Amino acid sequence: MKPIEIKKNVFSLRVNHFNRKLFDSLIPLPDGTSYNAYLVKGEKYDVLIDTADPEKKEAFFDYISKVPKIDFVIAHHAEQDHSGLILEVLKKYPAAIVVTNAKCKDLLMSHLHIPEDKFKVINDGDTLDIGGKTLEFIFTPWVHWPETFSTYIKEDKIIFTCDFFGSHLSTDKLYGERENIYEPMKRYFAEIMMPFRNNIKSNLEKLAKYEIELICPSHGPIHKDVNFALDCYKDWALNEPKNKALLLYVSMHGSTAVMANRLASKLQEHGVEVEKLNLEDADIGRVAMAMVDSATIVLATPTVLAGPHPKAIYAAYLASLLRPKVKFLAIMYSYGWGGKTVEVLANILSGLKAELVGQIGVKGLPMENEFKLIDELAISISDKHQNFKKNA
Repeated sequence: MKPIEIKKNVFSLRVNHFNRKLFDSLIPLPDGTSYNAYLVKGEKYDVLIDTADPEKKEAFFDYISKVPKIDFVIAHHAEQDHSGLILEVLKKYPAAIVVTNAKCKDLLMSHLHIPEDKFKVINDGDTLDIGGKTLEFIFTPWVHWPETFSTYIKEDKIIFTCDFFGSHLSTDKLYGERENIYEPMKRYFAEIMMPFRNNIKSNLEKLAKYEIELICPSHGPIHKDVNFALDCYKDWALNEPKNKALLLYVSMHGSTAVMANRLASKLQEHGVEVEKLNLEDADIGRVAMAMVDSATIVLATPTVLAGPHPKAIYAAYLASLLRPKVKFLAIMYSYGWGGKTVEVLANILSGLKAELVGQIGVKGLPMENEFKLIDELAISISDKHQNFKKNA
């Protein structure tokens, strides 16, 4: 493969991984992923920005096989999908120096055993003149590790953002288009970036002073439509949630499904958008995406051995980890003889700081009086949404 020039003497080295099914042995990848490295050729120095996952070593080195020299390797982030081939690059280019910050240096020495004398440590705002191009290093921590930073080329108005603005998407299209990049970007944000919304706010503010024509992330297509990418992140991280309820349910013998269907129908009658997902076979990426802009999360579960169904527990734990900007919570459960479903789920969800607006327990199949409670819960959720939107 040949490097693709995106600006004069700036090249994309994207390695697609079309058939990768899981990331971190956890996150589903319906569209695969890519590992994006970049080559910047200056009048004095040639710089490699990041590498690729070791599983794609052959494809990556096919890109750089004819590159005569590399003087510096910029390591934005220590995870191996970005850094995993740095040692191999240093073997091929023994004079090369790894440019990174102190935190990333420490992690790379621990994770990859890169010798200490192979590093050039930079600070926030430092620059590197490579001849005709000036690289400025911008610390953007917690998107999504504490050591992550970005690199800006002043002359070309390009910023290399590592995971920031990324998307798990294998494609032959070099640049993202709104119609094909929005959903992969949102999925990526939901699964990886959502817990760091406050950090995203400060990092967006930090980038605001730079004139940017291309955003080059480490996964997925490059963003030519810079404002679109920035506006997506502002919406997902900063804006209030929508008039939307996410209804997550699992049902063993049908009782909980009846309750979930009734609530979904009544919420829609009251003008609340509903996304209903069956946890029995739900893609956790889809669940995470739905959490991004939902004002309410409702968990509906049967009772298993005196507690919630394990898949309901998993959904609650996922929400507590991802920390969406949800305002309200509700719990519905069916049971045979008793249990502690509400206590267990409420405890897991307590870190969200959301208001528990209702809990409904049904012994067996719901009857008319329990349908009435479900209808009242729908009204309560609708009223809560209207009130917070007025005050937003």
